[in-house]
Amino acid sequence: MALPELTEPVDLCDSRGRLNAAAVGWSRRALHRANLRGRGRAKRWEYWAVTQGDLVFAVTVSDLDYAALHAVYFLGPGGREVARSALVPLSRVGLPDRSGVAPVRVRTKALSIDLVPEGDGLTLTAEAGDLRADFRIARSAGHEALGVVVPWGPTRFQYTVKENTLPATGEVSVGGERITFDDAYATLDHGRGKWPYAVTWNWGAGSGRVGDRVIGVQVGGAWTDGTGSTENALCVDGRIHYLPDDLRWEYDRGDWMRPWRITDPRGGRADLTLTPRHVRVDRTQLGVLANDTHQAFGTWSGWMADDSGERVPVDGITGWAEEVRNRW
Repeated sequence: MALPELTEPVDLCDSRGRLNAAAVGWSRRALHRANLRGRGRAKRWEYWAVTQGDLVFAVTVSDLDYAALHAVYFLGPGGREVARSALVPLSRVGLPDRSGVAPVRVRTKALSIDLVPEGDGLTLTAEAGDLRADFRIARSAGHEALGVVVPWGPTRFQYTVKENTLPATGEVSVGGERITFDDAYATLDHGRGKWPYAVTWNWGAGSGRVGDRVIGVQVGGAWTDGTGSTENALCVDGRIHYLPDDLRWEYDRGDWMRPWRITDPRGGRADLTLTPRHVRVDRTQLGVLANDTHQAFGTWSGWMADDSGERVPVDGITGWAEEVRNRW
């Protein structure tokens, strides 16, 4: 059964805090109100990444229900990494139940992050030790984002909004050096849901100009497989072309720098390769909380098909593909 396209606002949960069946579908803009209830398995986060060539800047603000986990990451010239994080047990974060409707602000001893909607865009600022960042992210009228509800069951489900190809400008300052982003793109991952304790996911994203079009890649796997929902879409000049089938991910866990290949064996609407230039490794082991992340930054090649069946090339756009294994 085809996943329905939703066009009207809807609550994610019913009056008991269980998944609202009417919320299961995909949309071209953020329509869901994540009215999560209860404690223990609820996860909420905002992730923003800005990419320009070999440069990456990213922030994470997250509420894991029993702790807050925030992070700042910078991949600079020559592959230099700066990564700062803050885990605050028994802390909650004021994350809105709708994407982009209110400011998000974090203050810890290790870092500060501000995500402030302004007009159709967003101002992103962050500070962590000697690292400072200031970005303006623009969103043109009518620019589409992929919203999807992934239903594992009535009490385990996730709502995600993925949006890429958003023009961004700004700078990062670290150790007295200033790095300017003047032709960059931003990517959003907005997440709200109730998760199982152990989960693995794949996520890939990319933004860039190919010829006279701005192209965005959005692909996922593992965590959505078999649910009837996917988070797969091609974005062409701000318009979403949804891919409903599970994708096949092929990569070498013994050598993360080898190319990652993502294909659509059922629908034949994607044949993509991410050639890494750098792999970020992040591992956490804190009692019951564990994370193992391998995020390969690099260049996409291949194609995705739009709604008409046209194979749209993605050659040369930059982004990432990742595997994340969580116990949380």
